[in-house]
Amino acid sequence: MKILRYFCLFLYYFIVRYLPGSVGPLGAVMSPIRRTICSVLFKKASSGINIEKGAYFGNGSQLEIGKGSGLGKNCDVRGPVKLGEYVMMGPDVMILTKNHCFDRLDIPMALQGTTLAAPVMIKNDVWIGARSIILPGITIETGAIIASGSIVTKNVPAYAVVGGNPARVIKFRKTEKEYSEFDNSDEG
Repeated sequence: MKILRYFCLFLYYFIVRYLPGSVGPLGAVMSPIRRTICSVLFKKASSGINIEKGAYFGNGSQLEIGKGSGLGKNCDVRGPVKLGEYVMMGPDVMILTKNHCFDRLDIPMALQGTTLAAPVMIKNDVWIGARSIILPGITIETGAIIASGSIVTKNVPAYAVVGGNPARVIKFRKTEKEYSEFDNSDEG
């Protein structure tokens, strides 16, 4: 199994990563190729995942991706990361789980190493806009939207729309109760 994993890593980073994206005339062929290779590499890869052209995820062993979720074009996802179901990710998104140590003043920061990994959890039905950055240890709750270019430094509540640097709640999406009240009001 180890040989298959190394072969798939080689295949992904030297060939498959550079194949055309899922949009376009060759997308119907390229997406299943990336999906097949990544399902060997990831800790968990559910059905219907989409890995876009240029996605970087290290060796993938600490990455879990739920049904219908995907990694955006040219994203950089460092594990441990868990994506729930139907997570959409725009291009150039970065999800980080480590940071540089900088506590000591007697040696350069470049020589101090990194912190322990703090897992990132992104729950179901989340949309992460292009060029967003999610920092270590963050949880993004169900139904949230991260506006393009946001830097997420704190946990994001369910159904929140957040944006900015640092990202803050802009508004909340309608709740299930509001939708059911709207649907019932049409009944005469």
